[in-house]
Amino acid sequence: MKKIFPIITILIFLSLLGLIFFQFLWIKSARDAKDKQVEENIVRAMYIAGEALSQDNNSIVPFGKKSDMLFPGDKLQYFKPSVMQRFSKEEISQIIRNAFNQFNLKNYPFEFAIIENSISGKQLLSDNFYNLYADSNNNKVHSIPLSPPSGSSYENLVNEELFNVIVPNQKTIIWREMFWFIIGAILFTLIITTAFFITIRTLLKQKKLSEIKSDFINNMTHEFKTPLATISLAVDALKNDKVKGNEEKTNYFTNIIKEENKRMNKQVETILQAALLDKQEVQLNLKKLPAHDLITSALNNITLQVEEKQGTLDVKLNAEKDMVLADEVHFTNLINNLLDNAVKYSKENLAIKLTTENSGSNLKIKIEDNGIGMNKETVNRIFEKFYRAHTGNVHNVKGFGLGLSYVKTMVEAHHGTIKADSILGKGSTFVITIPLAAI
Repeated sequence: MKKIFPIITILIFLSLLGLIFFQFLWIKSARDAKDKQVEENIVRAMYIAGEALSQDNNSIVPFGKKSDMLFPGDKLQYFKPSVMQRFSKEEISQIIRNAFNQFNLKNYPFEFAIIENSISGKQLLSDNFYNLYADSNNNKVHSIPLSPPSGSSYENLVNEELFNVIVPNQKTIIWREMFWFIIGAILFTLIITTAFFITIRTLLKQKKLSEIKSDFINNMTHEFKTPLATISLAVDALKNDKVKGNEEKTNYFTNIIKEENKRMNKQVETILQAALLDKQEVQLNLKKLPAHDLITSALNNITLQVEEKQGTLDVKLNAEKDMVLADEVHFTNLINNLLDNAVKYSKENLAIKLTTENSGSNLKIKIEDNGIGMNKETVNRIFEKFYRAHTGNVHNVKGFGLGLSYVKTMVEAHHGTIKADSILGKGSTFVITIPLAAI
């Protein structure tokens, strides 16, 4: 797992980078293709509009009568009026718009110019054409020639005119038309990215669970191995002929077997209790009970352990109101677990201080010790199931890492809160806040 996990992480990361890169290329390619298509449609629309503007409608005007060498005979000569003479700006604009509509360019604005290709250089410009023409970096000019239809009688009598069209903000409009495609690409990229992130997080969680499982099995093995070995030795001793005839020794070894059996049952009960908490199948028998009585009961259970370590237990039950809605067994257990931890992780000169006080409509219980303490990382994780703090030089601390997880669950089941504070090497403080029972 340790070797495979980094490889999976790298492969997923490279896949994600590749996906983002190719999505970018796809969007860029799509925009270029759209831009090229729009350019072609604009030119096609211009040719359609140009044909409409240049069509032969027999609108000819006489320009004089001659009888000389250049014009033999008495014939009138005619000229074809230019596009600028035959159409107003509004009419030209409407013709262009109709042509644009034929090529799916309804949303594209435009400006146009008709310029006569002659010495006079007459021009017919739409209102904003000149300003857009001046900004050549952002606006492209499309230009085609206008000429009479091939084979008409006045084909050579008309000055050539250039038909120019500019579509302002063409690229912006293209991006706008591609908006939902881009949003879709980004959305699905984010979805895949999120899926990759969840996959990585799940792998990390599975890795963590695998480590926790290994630690749990190791701890459980050691927790059961010692009492089993002790029981085995006690049974062998009871078979000894010298012990069989000695009632005192028989009782001694029998008591050892009984105590070790209780110890094993307690460990099994702890594991089963954790399983029930996982399934949320623990049913609390909540009653109005004086918290001080429950705390005193827990203190009685821990007094002998404190005396064995020649420590001190300072108890100050200062709360004037201590009636809470609690389950007698579980409430006593959670206090007992905190006191037990204070003893387990103690140094020389063990000193435990327990105080209670009222805080508004709550009862606050504070348990302080001068033990080995914890660093910030440990404080943030001590309520996690199966998590066990590194004990440094304290190697006799045993357990499954379920005690504080159980405490937190029970405190929350009593609608309370628990907070831990600790300084490495100086000790820890746990503060429990439980709501008082309504009178």
